[in-house]
Amino acid sequence: MGEYARKYTKGNVDELINLLNKAYADEWIAYYYYEAGAELVKTLDGKITADQLKEMAEDEEEHRKELAERIVELGGEPIHDWEEILKQANYPKITYPTDRSDWQGFLKSVLEAERGAIEVYEKLIDYLHAGNGDPVTFHVIRHILQEEMEHEEEVGTLLGL
Repeated sequence: MGEYARKYTKGNVDELINLLNKAYADEWIAYYYYEAGAELVKTLDGKITADQLKEMAEDEEEHRKELAERIVELGGEPIHDWEEILKQANYPKITYPTDRSDWQGFLKSVLEAERGAIEVYEKLIDYLHAGNGDPVTFHVIRHILQEEMEHEEEVGTLLGL
């Protein structure tokens, strides 16, 4: 599997798969923390935050699946061990406030995570523009980057930034 995609891809395919796996690990972690965060926020104001976190978690799950599909298409294997996910992730932890009524603190943590995700995908775009990868991978990464930028804007708006 992935023989044609590997031939079509320029540069070091194994390095590209590694970079995609690191982003894949980030998406797993974002999904986990956003889902958990939605359950932890308890104030009336936090209802908006909880709904936003649930929606964003669904998007992160979609990104994870898109990355996994592309990794397989390139002949790789998505990381499947949780310890390895934590080890490979660019951002292995999102730190939420201990005060569960601090919905703004939750959103600030998410904002930081989204900005980190944007950096990861911008670096992947740069890597692809440098003559590595292929148009399909570029399209997948561009799509995910666009959604991460939308998340960052939505969270910033909720925080009044």
